[in-house]
Amino acid sequence: MRNIVLIPFLVAIILLNSFTTTGVRDNKVKKIVIDAGHGGHDPGTHGKFSNEKDIALSIAKRTGKYIEEYLKDVEVVYTRDNDQFVELEGRAQIANKNGADLFISIHCNAFPWNPKVYGTETYVMGLHKTDDNLQVAKRENSVIFLEDNYEETYGDFDPQSPDAHILFSLYQTAHQQNSLNLASKIETQFSKRAGRRSRGVKQAGFWVLFRTSMPSVLVETGYLTNPSEEKDLNNELKQDYIASGIYRAVRDYKEEMDAME
Repeated sequence: MRNIVLIPFLVAIILLNSFTTTGVRDNKVKKIVIDAGHGGHDPGTHGKFSNEKDIALSIAKRTGKYIEEYLKDVEVVYTRDNDQFVELEGRAQIANKNGADLFISIHCNAFPWNPKVYGTETYVMGLHKTDDNLQVAKRENSVIFLEDNYEETYGDFDPQSPDAHILFSLYQTAHQQNSLNLASKIETQFSKRAGRRSRGVKQAGFWVLFRTSMPSVLVETGYLTNPSEEKDLNNELKQDYIASGIYRAVRDYKEEMDAME
C-alpha cells in the first residue's frame, strides 16, 4: 500500500525535473559540481580507523584542484568544502541551481560480510541489476533518515524498500548516455592509470542522481572494509592518483563534448 502512494509522488518529481532544466543544454562543459558524500553528523561508512566523509572530502577537493589547474575554462562548485552535513535533496539542487554541466558525487564503499572485496565502481542512474547494487543504493539513500523533516521532503520514499527503488525505473534520464560515457572513462582511468582495481560501471537508483538534471555519476573510490584498501584510501599519494584519474576522465569527456559543437 505504501508504494501505491509512492508512484504518483515519483511521477510528480519526474514531471518537476522536466521543468527545472532551463532551455536546451549545449554539450560544452563549463561548470562541474563536485559532491563529497556525507559529512557533519553523517560519517558515512567506515573502516577500522577512518570514516567515509573525510576521505570523500579530501578526494573531492583534490579533484577540483586538478580541474581548476588544468581546465581553466571550467568552474568548479562544491556541495561542501568542509565537514558539514548537506541533505541529499540539497546536493542535487546545488547542481541544478548552478546550471552545472556535470555532477560528480564521491564516496567510499563497504562490504562488512566479506573484507576481501575491494575495488572501484562508478554508478549512473538506472535500475539496479544485482542485489549488491541495490544494497549500495539503499545505504547511500538511507542518509535521508538523518535529515530534519525528511518525510516532508521525500514523501513516502522508503530507502530500505526494494520496491521503492524499482520505481526509479519509471525515470529514464535524457542524460544517461553521457553519464555512462563519463563513468566508463573514470573506470578506465582508475584501472589503467591510477593502479586501482575497477569493478566496472553499474546502475542503481540513487536519489541524488535521480534529482540532478545533467549528466551525473556517483564514484565509489574503494572499500573501507578491506584493510589494504582502507590504507590506500587514507594515503595522500593514492588519493591524488584517484583524483587525477577522475580529472583525466573529465578532461577526455570535455574534449569529446567540445568537439561536437
